[in-house]
Amino acid sequence: MTSESPSTGQAPAGVAFPKNIKSFVKRAGRTTTGQAKAMEVWGPQFILKYAPQNLNLPAAFGRTAPVILEIGFGMGEATAHIAQVRPSDNFLCCEVHEPGVGALLKRIGEQGLEHIRILQHDAVEVIEHMLAPQSLAGVHIFFPDPWHKSKHNKRRLIQAPWVAQLASRLEHGAYLHCATDWQPYAEQMLEVLSAEPLLCNTSAQGYAAKPDYRPLTKFENRGLRLGHGVWDLVFKRV
Repeated sequence: MTSESPSTGQAPAGVAFPKNIKSFVKRAGRTTTGQAKAMEVWGPQFILKYAPQNLNLPAAFGRTAPVILEIGFGMGEATAHIAQVRPSDNFLCCEVHEPGVGALLKRIGEQGLEHIRILQHDAVEVIEHMLAPQSLAGVHIFFPDPWHKSKHNKRRLIQAPWVAQLASRLEHGAYLHCATDWQPYAEQMLEVLSAEPLLCNTSAQGYAAKPDYRPLTKFENRGLRLGHGVWDLVFKRV
């Protein structure tokens, strides 16, 4: 759902920020008539404009509630499901792929999911410039691009300097939930997240059982039928 490529950004003090990281990869895809209509009808209400200044979260959502950041929501299937089963949380969702944004807006309109807001912008820059320290109750990063080739591993989103910055945006006790179907990336995630001093693993076994709120997507179900593994990692801010 997510991935990466060049960014400008400042890391936390003393940390070299990887400048080749973005939270997305440009993908081909045509916006359907229904998605375009959803962009026109629902976009003005649910899409937030990117601005390099702290976002007033209660004002953006029209209420005060715990904010969960989702990085790369694909076509919004899991996002809409989670928002349905967790109506007391606000969901701030980053995705640059226009068909995906249109698809989620369509779900928002059809299902009345008024506690979702979308930023059609690179999540790396959103975190750096728009989110204040300790402003998030949770983060979801589901199936980020694994960059399978070894020479491309440096483009992966889950890397130590960026995780340090992300962890600083979590309030104490907040969680970071990652999921991947690529075992080498799961192993890297576990290593990187375990090394971050602001985070602690909620599972003594390393990988966590899939939380009930995360649904199995069609893609994931197909992979499981083919014998592919899926690894969830849930860490908390200390």
